[in-house]
Amino acid sequence: MYLLDTHTFLWWISSDPRLSPRVVKLLSKRTDCFLSLASCWEMAIKVSVGRLQLPVPLQQLVPEQMSVHGFRTLPIKFRHCVRVAGLPLNSHRDPFDRLLVAQSIEEHLTLLSADPQLDQYSVRRVWD
Repeated sequence: MYLLDTHTFLWWISSDPRLSPRVVKLLSKRTDCFLSLASCWEMAIKVSVGRLQLPVPLQQLVPEQMSVHGFRTLPIKFRHCVRVAGLPLNSHRDPFDRLLVAQSIEEHLTLLSADPQLDQYSVRRVWD
């Protein structure tokens, strides 16, 4: 089972060539994949400050794409927040990435992310 990083979700739904062939193959198999509410929150913030432009409103895009691709929602639980508190505070301080790492660890999910900085945590990450 897999947890999509925010960029992985956005690149997948837009057929972005930055997706690795390995991730394309995994996602094409319609394996159990989750999109965290943390990613939805991150997209909402980026849309509101003008750093992300979407072809349709977020409230339409996410549910439609989740349904089309068979992705499941991963809620943010208290234990995910507690796990964030226990992660080493290093050079990677993005709060959304840290929450995704915590969720991945707590839920025993492999994180689909292009970000090699996440390897400094004890998380399973797939990309190349």
